[in-house]
Amino acid sequence: MTEIMVACDDVSRTYGTGPSAVVAVHGTTCTVPAGARIAIAGPSGSGKSTLLHLMAALERPTRGKVTWPGLPVTADTRAHLIGVVFQSPSLVPALNVAENTGLPLVIAGVDRSEVARRVAEALELVDVAELAAKLPEEISGGQAQRVAVARVLARRPRLVLADEPTGQLDHAAGRRLLDALLAATDHVQAALVVTTHDNAVADRLDTHWTMREGRLFTAVVQS
Repeated sequence: MTEIMVACDDVSRTYGTGPSAVVAVHGTTCTVPAGARIAIAGPSGSGKSTLLHLMAALERPTRGKVTWPGLPVTADTRAHLIGVVFQSPSLVPALNVAENTGLPLVIAGVDRSEVARRVAEALELVDVAELAAKLPEEISGGQAQRVAVARVLARRPRLVLADEPTGQLDHAAGRRLLDALLAATDHVQAALVVTTHDNAVADRLDTHWTMREGRLFTAVVQS
């Protein structure tokens, strides 16, 4: 039986109370199996980013339940196996590419030699190894986003959640980033969920979910 990395059971997320309350996600039930490649498409404000944040445990549902059957029981150990790629790379300006990539591992207390090994491997996976000594201000936006992906991959995640990762990039840079993200998650055998409003991005993934006004409407597996 295929392991389930994350499962949402009748999950809703509401912001505010009373007449001003906004329901960002309505009663959504879905699962992400191990090795899945899922695109959540939809316009801005459709709830796809909120759903991704619920899957990542960055937010708690107002109703329903999110579980991670295929990941460790404790929140601390599970957090290390869920990698989140945001729309902005958010690199630390004073740290070079290698240091930015290894920062979460250093904070987690990973041995220095192991940090160096994982950083080198992750940068190689996303094809920016030659930038290891560069500062963020010395690289392009597309390269910075690939470093952000490497930072996630260095943690050896089993589930990667990417929130509009190509949203701030031009078409060519976005394509290169997606190439790297797909190849790298294949290499580490992680499930991948990508939110996007770009059909060209969605078409690169096997399974298509569509969100509109906070509702998950379709789940289509490409043949």
